[in-house]
Amino acid sequence: MAMTMSGLAATGVLNRLNKNESAREKSLKNLASGVKIGGAADDASGYAISKRMSVQIRGLEQDSDNTQNSISMMKTAEGAMQSTLDILKTLKEKAINAANDTNSDTDRATIQKEIDEALDQIDENANVTFNGQTMIDGSKNNEVIGDGTPTYLTNKSLADGTGRFSTVVELQAKDGEPLGIMPGDSITISYIKDGKTYHSTKQIDDGTAFIELFAWDPCTRDLDVYGTRYHGYIGDDQSGNPVYTADGRDAISFHAKGKGVENQIAGLTVCVSAPDGTPRTSANAVINNFEESIRAQNPSPDNALTFQIGTKSNQSVRLGFSDLRAEALGLKSSKGDTIQVTTQIAANTAINAFDNAVSKVLNEQTKVGSFQSRLDYTNANITTAHENTVASESTIQDADMAQEAMNFAKHNVLTQSAQAMLAQANQSASSVLSLLQ
Repeated sequence: MAMTMSGLAATGVLNRLNKNESAREKSLKNLASGVKIGGAADDASGYAISKRMSVQIRGLEQDSDNTQNSISMMKTAEGAMQSTLDILKTLKEKAINAANDTNSDTDRATIQKEIDEALDQIDENANVTFNGQTMIDGSKNNEVIGDGTPTYLTNKSLADGTGRFSTVVELQAKDGEPLGIMPGDSITISYIKDGKTYHSTKQIDDGTAFIELFAWDPCTRDLDVYGTRYHGYIGDDQSGNPVYTADGRDAISFHAKGKGVENQIAGLTVCVSAPDGTPRTSANAVINNFEESIRAQNPSPDNALTFQIGTKSNQSVRLGFSDLRAEALGLKSSKGDTIQVTTQIAANTAINAFDNAVSKVLNEQTKVGSFQSRLDYTNANITTAHENTVASESTIQDADMAQEAMNFAKHNVLTQSAQAMLAQANQSASSVLSLLQ
């Protein structure tokens, strides 16, 4: 009986020793690795959750890299746009200078050389690249449907109800104030197409209709004019979506008869003068107030850039860059002819052309800046999500080092105690055997 009891005691102590050894080894492994779930056997559900979070964390880290690289691309494009904008500011100053008759034709020819060089630099800016990809030369534009879009320029300063058959002498400002254009006054219309300046002057009478201002040679071959009605509808943009005046009120628009960059019209200028040649300043402030409402663009497939900013498929944003070459800004032709300031009237028309070009660049710069701001917010959200996911994954996966050290010490003591008790049990069995000798 004593022999049996001694064997059972040794077996029990051995089982306890093995359990203590296993627990001690686990605590030691956790202390060495810093994790408490080393494999699925440790905690099957916790292991699966932890691994999914680990995948999510790595995806978020790549999202952050993607976003920061995208921001760098935006900054590169914006820098080129800012350089173009600075050039255009200078070019407008040159045009204003050239429009002053204190300059001789020789002086204007010198200014023209400066403008030609500056336009070449605008083209250089449009070829700026990021990681080998050009951005603002039109190659990364959104889709432009059909045959492209024509130039639309809109005057929103004339009174509601002004139409193509309104007589010039009856024209009024938006507030109903007459423009004061009198029979016998003359109106000069000029514009730029393919780098060339076209202009024509006509003396008006009581019956001269507004449409006739755009019906003289050479204007008739390039321009068409109409009243903007129906809640301020102007025309359709590059995607075929309708464009309206901001306030939905009537306006007068003209558009180029041809579509695309090659047929665009720039720098429309209307000047009313009294019979003695003195400009009618108040009338000109209204009737000359044409702004580009739809820009001319060539047909294009959808080449907009896609920026992956999420851990799931299709979690992305897209951005297309409009063409900012000198030709697309209306300052140069496809044959290389450049906007001219070699005469007073050409320089005066160029001022409006540079204003339109500035508006195009500013619109694009605003779009890119807004997109960059969005990416900044996106990156902040990604960083927050990454931090919280890491913290959650750490709670599941990481070992509590103080707790594990305590567990190791405990199981180490228990293991040593079990070893001592096993030795004692074995000693009891030896004592029984000695009685049989």
